[in-house]
Amino acid sequence: MKKGQPQKETTGIRLNKFIAHAGICSRREADMHIQLGMVKVNNKVMTEMGYKVKPADVVHFDGRKLQSEKPTYVLLNKPKGFITNTRDEKGRKTVMELVANATKARIVPVGRLERPTTGLLFFTNDGDLAKKLTNPNSGAKTLYHVVLDKVVKTGDLQQIRDGVSVDGSVIKSEEISYVQGASKREIGVALQSSRNRVARKLFEHLGYEIVALDRVMFAGLTKKDLPRGHWRHLTQTEVQQLKML
Repeated sequence: MKKGQPQKETTGIRLNKFIAHAGICSRREADMHIQLGMVKVNNKVMTEMGYKVKPADVVHFDGRKLQSEKPTYVLLNKPKGFITNTRDEKGRKTVMELVANATKARIVPVGRLERPTTGLLFFTNDGDLAKKLTNPNSGAKTLYHVVLDKVVKTGDLQQIRDGVSVDGSVIKSEEISYVQGASKREIGVALQSSRNRVARKLFEHLGYEIVALDRVMFAGLTKKDLPRGHWRHLTQTEVQQLKML
């Protein structure tokens, strides 16, 4: 280095991004935790929002040591009988068992599928993307194949297109129809709501009982070439499409 030439600043990753990549939360939420004094760098409380974490730094969040991980994105075709929890005190099978060999990164499920519900479930350690996809305004559309206990009236389909008030919120779908080539007990419906059990609550409100519920599309991702109980990593193109929603 020539005399008088300024030394280059050590590169690093911003602290909020480091926390997000560790799978704790989104960067925006990380900023709040930093302000609250919940983050330590090298055993000192760090409240500097723009601090860049260097390779030798040791970061703790709420007493837990963090490791920045490479962002990981996994898609599972969930079978029946598994709950969407990272662990279960009652000893029930969780979806984490199905993706145990997918990565060493600490991925978590984005959203929930009930124990009897099958279909697509997305996992990541990217806190920002997880937060985005669970936001009802993200445009992340979900398509369900619903099998009901009786024939669905055409008037009820229209009612769903117009909007149905359930638990104080209006649920509507302009993309709802009978499944082609099947009985009129089988419906395809696209929903954007991220509320838990939204599809079940919708049809139960109209007097139907769901016999089977399968999530066949999530945020543009499909079950193509992904058998039940299997998982795969997303392609770079798919990741970029999710981030562009």
